[in-house]
Amino acid sequence: MKTNDHDIPTLIKRARDAQEAIANYTQEDIDRVCTYVGWEVYCDENIAELAKLAVDETGMGNVKDKITKHKNKVLGVLDDIRGARSVGLIEYDEKKKISKYAKPVGVVGALTPVTNPTATPASNAISVLKGRNAVIFAPHPSAKKASKQAVLYMREGLKKAGAPEDLIQIVESPYIEKTNDLMEQADVVLATGGAAMVKAAYSSGTPAYGVGPGNSVQIIAEDAMVDDAAKKILMSKTFDYATSCSSENSVIVHDTIYDDFVKALETQGAYFVKGEERERLEQHMFVENKKGMRALNPKIIAKSAVKIATDAAIDVPESTTALLVKGHENIEEDLLAREKISPVLAVYRYNAFGDAFTLLKRLIENQGKGHSCGIHTFTKSYIETLGKHMKTSRILVNQPQAAGNGGAFFNGMPSTVSLGCGSWGGNITTENIHYKHFLNVTWLSEYFEPVKPSEETIFGDIMRSIKDDAS
Repeated sequence: MKTNDHDIPTLIKRARDAQEAIANYTQEDIDRVCTYVGWEVYCDENIAELAKLAVDETGMGNVKDKITKHKNKVLGVLDDIRGARSVGLIEYDEKKKISKYAKPVGVVGALTPVTNPTATPASNAISVLKGRNAVIFAPHPSAKKASKQAVLYMREGLKKAGAPEDLIQIVESPYIEKTNDLMEQADVVLATGGAAMVKAAYSSGTPAYGVGPGNSVQIIAEDAMVDDAAKKILMSKTFDYATSCSSENSVIVHDTIYDDFVKALETQGAYFVKGEERERLEQHMFVENKKGMRALNPKIIAKSAVKIATDAAIDVPESTTALLVKGHENIEEDLLAREKISPVLAVYRYNAFGDAFTLLKRLIENQGKGHSCGIHTFTKSYIETLGKHMKTSRILVNQPQAAGNGGAFFNGMPSTVSLGCGSWGGNITTENIHYKHFLNVTWLSEYFEPVKPSEETIFGDIMRSIKDDAS
């Protein structure tokens, strides 16, 4: 099947025309548009429908959590952009005589994942619009109906705000060739999804923001608040059945609190899968793909713990919220040490912090390099060690990863659904992708009387050393 030559070019032209129509919008104008668009994917009636559509179409996650996700993400993004400058003069440095002027990047081609088909376009559209840009979404084929409805609601918001509806569009019949056309013809690509999608975005010849694979790991230190840590991690692990790439996949627990921590997880609904059951679980969760490699079974992605256990012939209570497995020492060979995109959590134990740090590095080097990790502790030296040495873009302290990595009302991370992982994860940035990434900024420089440093100021130590040696 070949792309109709007019499909993507037509969408691009409509987007450019719409963007041209708002070229003279003031900061107040565009902020009003963002708020109207945000409301349409925030109000109870609309997001309830979107959550149900997403679950019905993809079979992933659950309605209740998707509604919560919509509420938090949309409100968080709107709060982040509130009062932020994105039009005209946004910054002035009196000392250096530099004025910075923000301008649009143009038309953004945004690829969305099957795991998060409605909250992703809702959040990203607001960030893109903030800079007076237009966006065209290319949804995952298995979630195109849900994503389309999210776009229709946002277009209604544009209409109510008196803005051109074509500032937000969607590829209604997505397939690889058409998505490739969009990436080639857009001005900027935002790829939120799997590794293949991100690689294609970077290969499109268009400037692109991509995200890296997750495999978040938390250390639970000896001074952690056990019940609090267990509650946060289980909440994070089970939220929307772990559709988030930030959901914890492993925890590394100090020996002195290991039993108490596991008991706390079990009290809250976790079931520890042991012995031969663990092997059955692994066989069910990782199956041979078309390339002859064992990979994550699509049938378990973002399914409930009870569903996964039942399909693996493991008898668990109906109240089970998560499955625990003991982490094996051979991390690089253990499939359950990888990202699982399901409420299944590997548990490791350690004696000394150095051992925990080594385990943490091995787990993330094995998968998820550059993404995120965390620690539950009040020991400053542990926190600083992670900050100085971990090759991850985000480190959360005493927080749930799924809720916190993409910005939350309890931390200062920018609200987003798109998490850059830096060069470690094959991305261009380590930042949370938000409105600032969709601005072109012109630096206007004014002349001032030269301020040249002396040689003594720059080379003084070296010059004195040479002089001393000569004497």
